[in-house]
Amino acid sequence: MASFKTDLLNELYTPLRGATQCPVGTDACTKIVFGVGDPLAKIMFIGEAPGRNEDAQGEPFVGRSGQLLNKCLNVAGIKRENVFITNIVKCRPPDNRKPLPSEVAFYKPILLREIKIIRPAVICTLGSSSLEALTNSTFSMTKIRGKILSFAGTDLIPTFHPAYVLRNPAALSDLQNDLIKVVKHAYGTSNT
Repeated sequence: MASFKTDLLNELYTPLRGATQCPVGTDACTKIVFGVGDPLAKIMFIGEAPGRNEDAQGEPFVGRSGQLLNKCLNVAGIKRENVFITNIVKCRPPDNRKPLPSEVAFYKPILLREIKIIRPAVICTLGSSSLEALTNSTFSMTKIRGKILSFAGTDLIPTFHPAYVLRNPAALSDLQNDLIKVVKHAYGTSNT
C-alpha cells in the first residue's frame, strides 16, 4: 500500500518536478517544495508555504520552524518520519509574505489530491493561512486552535504555526498541547 501511495504522489508531482520557477510567477522560488513523509501516515500537517530554507533544500519545515515542529512532535510522542508534512502553496512567496489568492488557487487542487492519497485520520493545519485556504473561511486562531473540526470527512485540528510560536514563545505550551491532542486523536491512547 505504501508503494502504491508513493507512486500516486510521484504521479501528482511529476508535472512540476524539476521546475526552477514557480508556475504562478513567484520569483523568490528556486524549486517546487512537495510534501514529504510517510504515505501511510495517520497525521497530515499542512503549513502555509516554503520559506528560504525549505526552498533551498526542497523539503517543507526544515528551517527554524521545522526544528521547533520536530521538537514538539517528539514531546507529543511521534517522529517526523511517521507523519506527512506539506504546505498549501508549494513555492516560496517573496519575503515570506502570505500567499496570494492566485497562488492558493493554483496549488489547492494538488493539496486536495495529497489529502486524498494520504487519507490521514487527522489533518493538523499550522497557522490561520493554511486553515483559511483549506476551508475558504476566516478564523481567529487563538479561538479555534485545538478544536476538532471536519474537512471533507476527515477530522481537522488547527494550531499555531511554529513561526508564530518562535515570535511568541508564550504560545509554545499551546502548540505542544495541540500536537499531543492531534496524536492522541489519531492513535487513541497508543501513538505507534
